[in-house]
Amino acid sequence: MSVSENCDHDCASCGESCASRTAAAIQKEKLNELSTVRKVFGIVSGKGGVGKSVITSLLTCAMQKKGFQTAILDADITGPSIPKMFGIHTRAQADGHGIYPEMSEGGTQIMSSNLLLENETDPVIWRGPVIAGLVKQFWSDVIWNDVDYLFVDMPPGTGDVPLTVFQSIPVDGIIIAASPQELVGMIVAKAVRMAYEMKVPVLGIVENMSYFECPNCGEKHFIYGDSHVEDFAAQYCIDNVARIPIDPSIAAMCDAGQVEKIEGNWLDELADALVNFTGNAD
Repeated sequence: MSVSENCDHDCASCGESCASRTAAAIQKEKLNELSTVRKVFGIVSGKGGVGKSVITSLLTCAMQKKGFQTAILDADITGPSIPKMFGIHTRAQADGHGIYPEMSEGGTQIMSSNLLLENETDPVIWRGPVIAGLVKQFWSDVIWNDVDYLFVDMPPGTGDVPLTVFQSIPVDGIIIAASPQELVGMIVAKAVRMAYEMKVPVLGIVENMSYFECPNCGEKHFIYGDSHVEDFAAQYCIDNVARIPIDPSIAAMCDAGQVEKIEGNWLDELADALVNFTGNAD
């Protein structure tokens, strides 16, 4: 298919299957020459409200505790929450070499649209192409210092920004964030199929709010019904499954900017699988 005469060359917001779009799919943005990033993993969800940013933060902390240098690229431009979870309220600095990410207390490098605003409560009211452009800048203009694992916290769904990330950033693999209710429907399957279309392997799935563990007897109660995450993982050949419980203390500590102090081994096996992941066979 030829390029439409009305083409604005912004493939992220276009549904046409033209030659220009195909080329864009393999045209990756160049990393800042002062940056070093060894592996990139995206955290995606079919819809909002499943705790995707919490999962991103906890998985980053799990890798951090294993001794790796970690970073988060917050690609949820209009709904950024990563800085608050890590207790960061300052603005990012820049010079002629690039933009410098902020550093958490535990040593995780973070870049988010919130770090560029005059006030962190200011809304980001931008159109899709501008948002997509900022995501690219977070990869090409930010100086990521000797990062072993960079996690990209994507906005929910399969729209402009996830497409921009897949097309512009060399994502090694993705982790699906889901809730028990979502797994019985088609929404999370769309995110998985998008990854397959982009030829990015799905390395794991995390079921958030999976169960409630009684603090007295330790028995697990599945508030939203029996878990279907194992069945879903088997259906889509996803090898690694993790579950995070319903625990008010998790939300409280994230709100207080203390995500790095949360104790829990829910994502340790998934973190080990990411460490052992050698790359996309394709």
